[in-house]
Amino acid sequence: MSPVPTLPRALDHLVLPVIDLVTARQRLGRLGFTVAADARHPFGTENACVFFRDDTYLEPLAVGSREDCLVAVRAGNVFVARDQAFRFRRGEGLSAIVVKTDDAGADHASFVAEGLSGGELLGFSREFRFPDGHKVEGSFRLAFAADLRSPDFFAFACERVNPLPADRGPLLEHANAAAGLRGVVLCENNPSDFQYLLETALRQRDVTADSFGLSIEAANARVDVLTPDGLSARYGFSDAREERGLLGAVVVVASRDLGVTEACLAANGVRYHKTGARLVVAPEKGQGVAFAFEELK
Repeated sequence: MSPVPTLPRALDHLVLPVIDLVTARQRLGRLGFTVAADARHPFGTENACVFFRDDTYLEPLAVGSREDCLVAVRAGNVFVARDQAFRFRRGEGLSAIVVKTDDAGADHASFVAEGLSGGELLGFSREFRFPDGHKVEGSFRLAFAADLRSPDFFAFACERVNPLPADRGPLLEHANAAAGLRGVVLCENNPSDFQYLLETALRQRDVTADSFGLSIEAANARVDVLTPDGLSARYGFSDAREERGLLGAVVVVASRDLGVTEACLAANGVRYHKTGARLVVAPEKGQGVAFAFEELK
């Protein structure tokens, strides 16, 4: 009997460490995003998410309680430990890609078997508040994948045990015409050194490579790893760092109408530049990495 084909995973969300949620909310609002109410994790971090109609989202992440974070790290909480380490080295940025899963336990076992486990499974619940004031509780299990050579990036599979409602009403409407995640761009001098980590996390072995880097198609988006030259050629800015390891560089957002996106950015005084058929906004405080907007096709 032939083996059953394994489908690539879908991106669930991106983790974006920020200095504080007030600054992030202001900056993302100027970019034209609708930002959800602040929400606290039980282990000291807090977020203010940007949700999309394609069931993906951005997670600006801040420290709500340093004491609770310290307790969590001492207890072996990988999510908080990685976040604390990232903040120490980078301050703000893109620290993780998150994929959807129906069985985080099986994913954890797989990551361990492949020598790519980032730590123990994490289960938790948190409250979500809608704009009209009503609240629901979501529960999650996380399985982590990491490469010790890459201290500023990791991946994890997120099982929505008690999922939040998919219809989040006005939170899905964005003044910049954002419709969802088109992809994410990482930067590394030699992208192929970290190909196996991404293949395993995305459950996708079909990789496209060229002189600028490599590209992996998830079920609903693409993940690119570009050299500094590739980043400059495709997005109009470069990363001249000398140290090795994957580093988040660009969040790629699908726009229903790029003209509306451009008008929104201009009206809010946001600087941007054009590279080919995309609009690129350079990193600022509260944003962490560049944002690129591409027309939804």
